[in-house]
Amino acid sequence: MAEVLLRENDGAIAILTLNRPDQLNALSEALLTALQAAFDTIADEADTKAVILRGAGRSFCAGHDLREMQGKRQGPDGGRAYYQALFQQCSKMMTTIPRLPQPVIAEVGGLATAAGCQLVASCDMAVAGSEARFGVNGVNIGLFCSTPMVALSRNVGRKKTFELLTTGDFLGADQALEHGLVNRVVPDAELGAETMALAEKVASKLGSAVRIGKRAFYEQLEMTLEAAYAHTGNVIAENMLHKDTAEGVQAFLEKRDPDWPD
Repeated sequence: MAEVLLRENDGAIAILTLNRPDQLNALSEALLTALQAAFDTIADEADTKAVILRGAGRSFCAGHDLREMQGKRQGPDGGRAYYQALFQQCSKMMTTIPRLPQPVIAEVGGLATAAGCQLVASCDMAVAGSEARFGVNGVNIGLFCSTPMVALSRNVGRKKTFELLTTGDFLGADQALEHGLVNRVVPDAELGAETMALAEKVASKLGSAVRIGKRAFYEQLEMTLEAAYAHTGNVIAENMLHKDTAEGVQAFLEKRDPDWPD
């Protein structure tokens, strides 16, 4: 049986591929477990400076595996305990992404629907192919995308998010860019190269600074304006005290490349 999640490394970049192409990379229990394990491992890897998340085949991710979920209705509780545990498992994985020290970039080709759209919104950045489509369309089958809306509403404006949730309509790639769900849109043939170029640029920066900055970025989003400035003031002061930062500043002043560790 093929592995549901593949990993390869390209220098300091980890590439994770959702590998259920025949199921449009739907998030089965096994795939959720594999993603959680991969992110937990990467979190402790000092040499990994960026992560690319992509899907095998013609879709990025079509959300939860409805066939797997439907089969759990036969239990004495109608599947209640299973569904609660499943969505808790998924939510834990989604919240792991912004808490991961390394930036995570979604490489979105084809469909990203329901929890697949949630996965895109949970990543730090996203590059979409021009034919990509995004939706939280569970309402079309009577299942409101309540958990996907958490990440989506933190990336897209409230009114647009609510419209998508209640109509089941899809966004094209250019619309996703307009509404802030993705960073850039490129022709499908250029998707892998463009995503890698972005990851390489991120990975070329001082890793300790990016890690500090990513953590502070998400922390300050949940704070009041005054608390955010107080917190990030302390963060940037501590950052200035790092020896590699001192080297970076001195190199800038001396108009040379910094002598940083690989």
